Parts: sequence; C-alpha cells; structure tokens
Amino acid sequence: MDTEFLRMTRQLERLRPHEIRAELAQHSLIWLPLGTIEWHCEHLPVGLDALTAHGLCLAAAHRAGGLVMPPLYFGTGGGHGAYPWTIMMPGPEQIDVLLARTAERLQAMKVERLVIFSGHFAEEQLQMIDRFSEVWNASGAKPRITATAVNRCAAAGMDPDHAGAFETVLMHAIAPETVDLSCLPALVEAPDTYDRHDPESPIWGVIGKDPRTVDLAQGSALLERMTDWLSRQST
Repeated sequence: MDTEFLRMTRQLERLRPHEIRAELAQHSLIWLPLGTIEWHCEHLPVGLDALTAHGLCLAAAHRAGGLVMPPLYFGTGGGHGAYPWTIMMPGPEQIDVLLARTAERLQAMKVERLVIFSGHFAEEQLQMIDRFSEVWNASGAKPRITATAVNRCAAAGMDPDHAGAFETVLMHAIAPETVDLSCLPALVEAPDTYDRHDPESPIWGVIGKDPRTVDLAQGSALLERMTDWLSRQST
C-alpha cells in the first residue's frame, strides 16, 4: 500500500478547500475511522485500533472514492481499561457528541454519504456506532450513514482478535514499521502457559492466536480482502 500517496490525496486534513470540493463533486463520501488508545502487548502500538481503521479507510477511499477524516482515538468498552497506556471513555456519551457534531457539519456541507468505521470492536463500541447510525438515518437527514467495524468482514479469512494474529498481521500490512515481534520472548523460551491477563504472561493482554506463531507475509492478502469488503460498504 502506497501510504504516502494515500496520505497526500485522501486525508481531508491535508487538503485545501478546492481539493476537497473537487473530490466530493465526484464522490460525495466521507470516511470516519474510530479507534482508541489501548494496550496491545509489547509488539504493537497503543494506537493500533485507530491506525488500522485509518489505513483501511484510506485504502477503501482510493478504491471507492471520497475523503478520510482524522481518526478519533477515544473508544469505549473492552477488557483492557486498566492496562498501561490505555485511555478510553467510560461510556459512549462523549463520543456520541463528537459523532453528532461531525454528521451535522457534513450535512451543512451537503455531503451525501458517511462511513463510520471502527477498528475498536468491543461490544459497547459496536452498540454505540449502530445506535448512532440508526437514529440519524431514521431522521432522513443527509449524510446517509453506514456504521461498521473491522471484525465484521466475513471474508477476512482470519478470526478478529486483540493483539493476536489478526491484528498483528493486519497492522504489519498497513504500517510495518509499527510492528516488532522481537519485543516478545521467543515461543520456545517463554511458552504461552500463563493466564494472559497475568502480567507475567509473555503475551500479556493478547486475546486470540499467539502472534509469535504467524507468518506476517499473510498481511498483503488480508489487507486486500479487507479493503475490497470495506470499499463496498460505501454503496
């Protein structure tokens, strides 16, 4: 994925007004990635959920058109709220305000479609985006909203997880410089025998397949499947 090209051509905050107007005249579509700041073990960045959502939105926008908003990093829900370097909202109320204001301003600028895409898929987060889009769409107001999340791609071919094989491979495909499996002890030296919520675990906080067992080369195919699926959510 040519991330520099996508940054320069699809990131709304990097564009001048005439560039925004030109793209929206062709595709009246905005992508809004959501994530959080959350522990993802030692080998992954704490902003993974938002970084993944942003990278996928950029790839989908390149394929389907439209522009990508900066990601929102304050998610809610999940079982890692007390882990180090985790900053999440206790509930959806504050995030709802940001979503509503974003939709209202896009409406004023006559944007037709908005895709809200969450890389953080705790149940509370999913309920929040589903509820928000349902209430907004029921009003008949523009933009028409589609809300979905990274765990909803049935064609991914890998089970969604937290800091495990799926998130590690996908993050590596989007931004390989952010992933470093050498930060984890070798599997043969530190087998996965602890409760993963125990800080003594070699993969503390991981939920899903041990990331030390995966082939990072799977990432390009996973990214392609995810991009193809997400780009179709805009129709």
